[in-house]
Amino acid sequence: MMLTTFSLRLRIFLLFLGLTAVTWGAVSLSLYVGFLRTEVTGVGSGFLFAGILANFGTLAVFALFWLLFDENVAKPIERIAAAMRTRAHAGVEVSVDHHEARYLGDLAPAVSAVTGELSKVSDGAEDIVAEETARLNAERAHLALLLTEIPVAIVLVSPTHQIMLYDGQAADVLGQVHVPRLSASIFDYFSEDELRKACEQLTDKRREVEADVHGTRGNLTFKLRLKKLSQASGYMILIDNTSARIAPDAARPLIYDFDLEVQDSERAFENRPLQEMSFTVFDTETTGLMPNKDEIVQIGAVRVVNGRIVPGEEVDQLVNPGRPIPLASSKVHGITDEMVTDAPEALDAVEDFHGFARDSVIVAHNAPFDMAFLHRYGKVLGLDWDHPILDTVLLSAVVFGANEEHTLDAVCLRLGIKIRPEVRHTALGDAEATAEALCKLLPILASRGYKTFGEVIQETRKHGRLLKDMN
Repeated sequence: MMLTTFSLRLRIFLLFLGLTAVTWGAVSLSLYVGFLRTEVTGVGSGFLFAGILANFGTLAVFALFWLLFDENVAKPIERIAAAMRTRAHAGVEVSVDHHEARYLGDLAPAVSAVTGELSKVSDGAEDIVAEETARLNAERAHLALLLTEIPVAIVLVSPTHQIMLYDGQAADVLGQVHVPRLSASIFDYFSEDELRKACEQLTDKRREVEADVHGTRGNLTFKLRLKKLSQASGYMILIDNTSARIAPDAARPLIYDFDLEVQDSERAFENRPLQEMSFTVFDTETTGLMPNKDEIVQIGAVRVVNGRIVPGEEVDQLVNPGRPIPLASSKVHGITDEMVTDAPEALDAVEDFHGFARDSVIVAHNAPFDMAFLHRYGKVLGLDWDHPILDTVLLSAVVFGANEEHTLDAVCLRLGIKIRPEVRHTALGDAEATAEALCKLLPILASRGYKTFGEVIQETRKHGRLLKDMN
């Protein structure tokens, strides 16, 4: 305990002084043993033995000091650095373990002081931001309410034909084809040939075009009115939905992200900035832990666009596994045979999820396990799961170090994410927690210099062993 009263520089000096003293002692002892051996086996053999003994002795000394340095200096510094980045870039209140960092001098107390002052400043700023956010949300809700009075569904589309905005009525109309998805291609919902033909008629002189366009799924035809935007690039689609049956008290969210207007959707995945990518974060609950013979009983997923979870864009689907669910599995996820009696079969649920995840990066916690089920069903359906994949286990290892625990609970605890007990081990609940973790990890990764998807993938490959051990 006396060492903790010394300055950091003095401690480091004493460490190297001790290393030198112990090395000298090991070499001297080896020479002495070798000298004693010369009386029995001769001079040459004795000094050879002394040299070998000295080499192994110094190796043991350096290994011991490396372990001490790693445990008391390197690891605490890594944890302090990760905590500071988590506080700075993810807005998570963190505490530094002063006992663990007791041999680092005043570093831990200094970090605590800095983070404390940062918390005071951010608390004041958060109050201002919260007031302004509340005002904007109220205006947004009022605008969404006004839009419901107009018997027309509205979709704004970027120059690259990505959905930038849709209102609640458009969500109902688009939902007849696929689940509405911000940043998705509009051609996922409407015939590409017919819609492109209508778009080609939009000019500076003819700023509005009407067209009957088929949906991409089912035997549906939509009467569309396309308008070229005068103050922005892209175009607006107005859909006459007076025939759509929408409950008058149904929620009418207004979903938008105007940053999509300037994004280059044709850029290769590996070169795209992390914050500009679309992610589908998912989880499955199953009858057991063997992907080659067990079955899915639930799929849950949410979408993350431009670093934010998109409200309302989710999958929460029970699945009929076609076999009894073991009691041991039901105790974990709470899903029973009665609950899945009328649920769709796995092949139908997986096919729907494949459409939901189109043109996005798939994210999961311990992705190899969940993806093994999807690949198995994909072979039967003829679906290619060629999506880029991120694993939050590996992202956590990049940010916090491979030696830390990387279960979903441990990652959420470090990032200040609270998982309600009633949704833990449900597919949607775990997917939402994983998505929140992803949103907090992305800015931390960017702060460490991993700004593009390719750079992150390259770094996660260094920790692939974690997934092998986990599975």
